[in-house]
Order: sequence, then C-alpha cells, then structure tokens
Amino acid sequence: MRDRTWSAGAYMAEFGSARELIAAVRSFSDRGYTLLETYSPVPLSPGIPRRRSRLPVVVFVVGLIGGVLSYAIQWFANVYSYPLDIGGRPAHAIPAFLIPTFEGTVLAASLAAFIGFFVIARLPQPWHPVFEIDGFERATVDRYWLAVDASDPRCAPDRTVRELSALAPLRLVQLEPEQ
Repeated sequence: MRDRTWSAGAYMAEFGSARELIAAVRSFSDRGYTLLETYSPVPLSPGIPRRRSRLPVVVFVVGLIGGVLSYAIQWFANVYSYPLDIGGRPAHAIPAFLIPTFEGTVLAASLAAFIGFFVIARLPQPWHPVFEIDGFERATVDRYWLAVDASDPRCAPDRTVRELSALAPLRLVQLEPEQ
C-alpha cells in the first residue's frame, strides 16, 4: 500500500466486481500511472502486480544480530568478565552457548516479524481520508475501489476524471488534499 499521505488529493472510483477493478488497474498502468491504490474485500494478487515485502530480509538480519548478540553476552560473562574453572572445563565452551544463542536468535526474529508487520501495514490506523466516503465500508464486503493519487506525474484533473469515467465505475469520488 502506498496511501500514507495524499497531500495533493486523490480520485477514487468504485467498481462492482474484481474483474472490473483489475481491468482498471491494468488500463491505468498501461497509460503510465504509477501511484495507484486498490481496496478490495479479497486479495487480487493474480491480476495486480505487487512489490515483494522487505520483511523477510529484516527478520533475517535482526535474527542474525540477536544470535550474535546473545552469543557475545554469554562469551563476555563466562570468558572475559567472570571466568570459572569448574572441573577443568574450558571457559569458552561452545556447546553450552548454542541453546541460548538459538533462543536469542528466535526471540529477536519473532519480535522483528511482529513489530515489522505492524510498521509495514501501518497499524493501528484509526482514521484515513477514505473512511469519510459514504459507503466505503462496503470495500470489506462486496465493493472494489481504485484510488489515483493526484500527485502522480501523469495525473491531470480533467484527464484523470475522464479516463476513470470511461471505465464505467459505479461512482467517482474526489478526495480533497490533506491540510
């Protein structure tokens, strides 16, 4: 999703089916629009191209950092800060460090996944400009919406409205710029 701010406003069209929305997205993408947003009650991944999420990379890197950090804490505590000679065992006993290192890795990665999901999904989001549109709540039931950001380089008010109207949507709505 790209709808963080619509500083220039947006043009929204409501469609009655997923097929119409997919056709509209393809049509606008072919015309050179890049700042498009869709709202639908079901995922439309086969028809709408999506960017890959960066979340798996972030989870991997944070998990790796968590594993290295947990191993370093154990090494510092057992080898450098307070070494104990118990039964002739070495202070730097790698097998003894593996289980806590694994747990530190899993903990860091799971926290990164949990927090990263909320950051990427921009949740919680108690208010958004589209929530002010009468009937927009049906986007979670049986309606499909296409939003064109007015700051898109290809967007011109008269041309964009004319191109949206040519797709025969159920209705067109113009969102005013955010203050």
